[in-house]
Amino acid sequence: MTSNSKAQGRYSKLDFVYIAKDNAYRCPAGQSLGYSHSTIEDGMNIHVYIASDCTTCPQKSQCTTGKQRRVRRWEHEGVLDTMQTRIDNSRDKMKLRRCTVEHVFGTVKSWMGSGHFTMKGLAHVGTEISLHILAYNMRRVMAILGITDMMKAMKIIRA
Repeated sequence: MTSNSKAQGRYSKLDFVYIAKDNAYRCPAGQSLGYSHSTIEDGMNIHVYIASDCTTCPQKSQCTTGKQRRVRRWEHEGVLDTMQTRIDNSRDKMKLRRCTVEHVFGTVKSWMGSGHFTMKGLAHVGTEISLHILAYNMRRVMAILGITDMMKAMKIIRA
């Protein structure tokens, strides 16, 4: 999503279509970029796809400054593609999520000050976020029911 090629007016990886059955990419000019090799970068297995012949392509100047166009693909990128398709096909669900969930995280982060946890270690951080969420839920109940009705509800539960 942050391609230098796109910023310079050339095709980005998003302009190439991955064809799973052939394990290859198709470029905007219709040529195939076949699998070349794999490499490990930052602990991730990256597959590299290279075009067979870019020298005679009329769109070469819009595609690459090198001899051949290369496209890199993470071994689990198919999972990301599937998730992106789900998001694209369910815009209403994402809109609903933003309305119902995202403001909670923003509010809790605001209450935390700088947005960082003060504790160290998974168990302590888990306790800290649980207390923030409990405080958020209590404030929501007080805002909706009022303090008196909330106290009455709590007494019924305790009894």
